[in-house]
Amino acid sequence: MRLLIMGAPGAGKGTQAVGVAAHYGIPAISTGDIFRANVKEGTELGEQVSAIMAAGNYVPDELTERIVADRLDRADAADGWLLDGFPRTLHQVGALEAHLSERSQALDAVICLDVNPEDLVTRLLRRAEIEGRADDNEETIRHRMDVYLESTRPLLDAYEKRGLLVRVDGNGTVEEIGARIIAAVDAFVA
Repeated sequence: MRLLIMGAPGAGKGTQAVGVAAHYGIPAISTGDIFRANVKEGTELGEQVSAIMAAGNYVPDELTERIVADRLDRADAADGWLLDGFPRTLHQVGALEAHLSERSQALDAVICLDVNPEDLVTRLLRRAEIEGRADDNEETIRHRMDVYLESTRPLLDAYEKRGLLVRVDGNGTVEEIGARIIAAVDAFVA
């Protein structure tokens, strides 16, 4: 099973990725975790990422794509994976498709967690309070939502046109949402 999970900040992607991946016996792969692991391991890619991030810049598509491709080629991902945080641009969508095509593989589904934006703002404000994140105020959160919608809509449209998008209601308990995702994916790939 090769899956992507997408959703706005606070939609619960990271939480759901772990449970869904465990259900299918595949690794949950977060691009943020990949970056941190490469930096920690002191790989050549990790050193490049570290320098870019230290300068306060975004990691360019090509570098992100190389790091993700390297991770997807590891033995534990041979039978599938669930990617969280990638792709984030149409260029990355194309790179992932090319990577899979070269290996005679394909995506099975792209899970999109749909949550009411006002509910997301409430969730993120609560999380900021619990985690003591002073920089996560309502204005910053709303700006992140706008950026997400603007940058992600083309990706969701692209996957919908390819017949891969599986929209799931992201409201409810962690368990309810997880069960909903698994039921939707199972029905989609059947």
